[in-house]
Order: sequence, then C-alpha cells, then structure tokens
Amino acid sequence: MDGLIRGLDDAALRDRVAQATALYFLDWSHPVSGMARERSGGSFGYDTEETVTTGGTGFGLLAQIVAAERGWRPAREILDRVERLVGFLERADRFDGVFPHFMNGTTGRAQPFSPGDDGGDLVETAFLMLGLLGAAAYFDREPELGARIQALFDAVNWAAHLREDGAVMWHRHPGQPWPANALPIRGWNEAMPVFVLGAGSRTHPIPASSYHQSWAMAPAFRNGRDYGGITLPLGPDWGGPLFLSQYPFLGIDPRGLCDAYADYGRQARAHALINRLHCLRNPGGWAGYGPDCWGLTASDDPSGYVAHSPTDDTGTITPTAALGSFPFAPDEAMPVLRHLHDGLGHLIWGEAGFVDAFSISHDWVAQSRLAIDQAPIVIGLENHRSGLIWRLVSGRDEVRRGLRALGFNAPWLPPAIT
Repeated sequence: MDGLIRGLDDAALRDRVAQATALYFLDWSHPVSGMARERSGGSFGYDTEETVTTGGTGFGLLAQIVAAERGWRPAREILDRVERLVGFLERADRFDGVFPHFMNGTTGRAQPFSPGDDGGDLVETAFLMLGLLGAAAYFDREPELGARIQALFDAVNWAAHLREDGAVMWHRHPGQPWPANALPIRGWNEAMPVFVLGAGSRTHPIPASSYHQSWAMAPAFRNGRDYGGITLPLGPDWGGPLFLSQYPFLGIDPRGLCDAYADYGRQARAHALINRLHCLRNPGGWAGYGPDCWGLTASDDPSGYVAHSPTDDTGTITPTAALGSFPFAPDEAMPVLRHLHDGLGHLIWGEAGFVDAFSISHDWVAQSRLAIDQAPIVIGLENHRSGLIWRLVSGRDEVRRGLRALGFNAPWLPPAIT
C-alpha cells in the first residue's frame, strides 16, 4: 500500500489516496477504545500511543464509513469498531455530557489539552457527535446502536456552556468559574457545528440568540472583501487557515446552504480559491509553490505547530488543505493531488498516505500524521465523489432541526412539519 504507482488516471488516483489515508484510522486507532490517536509522531509532550482525540475520532468515524461503503474493509468490521467505541465513550470522562479534548485511550480519563484545560471541550464534542450521528445513520439497521448513540447525544448539556450574556464558551469544568482569559466561541471559524447541534438538541439546547447575537457578531465574522476578483463572505483577512471552512462541512452539506449571513457553499469555495491565489502569488518567494502545490492550514511545521494561512505563511504546505478542498474546488485540487503523489511521493508518501506537512524551502518533511488532517482527505474525496457523508449526517433530525432553528435554508433541507 505504501509503494508508488505513478500514472494512474484521476479517479483511480483519488481512490488510491483515499484508501491509503484511511489506514490511519483502520490500522492505527487505539486498540482498546477504538478512538483515533491524536498523532503518529512529533509528540509535543503527548504520549502518541495513549493520547486519543475527541474531534479526530468523530472525523475518523466518517472516514471509516467511507471504508465500509467502498469495500476497503467489511462493514461488519467497521460496525464492531463503532460498537466498541460507543462502549468506551459510555464509560469515559464527561462533564455534563461534554467530552474532553484529549483522553487516555485505555482508561478514558481526561488528559489536559493545555495547563488547566482538563474539562469539557464543546467544539471537539460537536465534531465527535457528527461522526457518531453519521455512524448511526449508516448502520440504521442496528437500532440498539442507534439508541446508544442517541443517548450520548442527548446527554450533551450544550446549555451548560452558556455564559450569562448568552455567549457559548469553548471549555468548561463543572464547579469551576470561567477562567479570566476564557474566550467565547465566536465566528467565523470551525465551531459552527456547535450551534447547529446545540440548537438541534431536544434535551439541553442553546438558544438561537447565541448564534445571532454572539457568534455572528464577532469582529472577524463578516468579510465581504475582494481578493483577486474573489469575494470572501466571512472570516478574517485572506480567510485564515483552510480548516476554518472545511471542518464545519465534513458532515453538514454546504451546497445551497444559506442563512442571513452567507451562502456556505460559496464561502467554502471562495476560501479555498483565495488560499490558492495567495500561494500562486507567493509573496514570500517560497520554493515549490504553484498551481500544483498550494494549501495553507494548521499543521506541523519546522518550528512546531502553526495555523498556516496567507497572513502566517512559513513556506509549509499541508496536503489536507488542498485535498480537503476537493468538494469545493475539484479542478484546482486535482493537480495538487497528482503532484504530491507522482512528483513528491518519494519524499512525502508512505503508509497511511501523505505526511502531515512539508517545506521545500526548509528541506523539511513532517515525521507525523494527525487525525484531524488525515480524515478530511478521505471525507472530502468521498463527498466530491458521491456526497455520501453529507447525505448521512445532514439527513439526521438533530442537524436539520438545528439548521431550521437558526434560520438556515437549503434545497435539501425540507421545512419543519407543523
């Protein structure tokens, strides 16, 4: 699986890359819990064998659904993994139903993400729930599993993260005050699913006013500026790292999805094209940048871990940036996929697909792969191919209810039954 086969046609190459990348989850998930390990190398102080990631597990579930659908692994094997994972989550640390960012993959105990941050992480929990809901939809002939996943979702107390002013807080530890430097979840960023799922909860919902009066009122929420003829509806100058507009739409279908603030299919495409435009202009003069080598997002870097973007460009290309853009900019992403595999594969390709990042200018190649970077490659390629993950996740009542409550509309979103 790690040998290079150059010259495949485009469809075969996309399939090859997706199948190889899925091995990160199929062959290297934690053996006890079934959770996704945070990273495969470059520990940054974490135990790479035992540290598992909540959001990366949600993404990894969706990637493993692709593996089952495509016949890369038997569906029964993936179902067994999901059942084992659900059993682990039922026993793991939770804080008003909210899971921590990191856990020990054997014991389920919370591991601090940063000093003092060992409580519930609402954004990571939202990503996990999207994966679980997708799994419940895919294995819909397993009602007992679906009921257990529903119970995990219903136990999430989204409202416990509400501050008195209506803002939604990212982290919380019951019984402890908000830290003095704690910031609320405000847009535009990857955390949009918090509001969709929170508004769609029947047990512990957050009000739509938190979305409209806090999330959408952030100074960097609206953009509307022109970048080389491309208008960016939302987000910081030049869009920020690409994960900001990729993570929300791994499961939530952005095609035709609109609210009072944006058309989200246009947002995701514009963000990708502006990121590419910066790399083509290449104001830093970095080696290798071009139409077949672009894509800036958060990843490992020669200096550590960096949220790469046009305004923080260190010369490091992260494969998930362009490859995760396939559903939004396929014609622009395909030359990157081919160049990374056929042209640079001898440097950056191996078991479980591409390494996390590389820099030609710095003669540096990451020794790591990260769950949150590998999964969007698999999911993005499948959504481009078939829309499978979009159909599964966006078909769930929790998602549709939340979108309606927040004032969204889309061709695929039927009106509420009254």
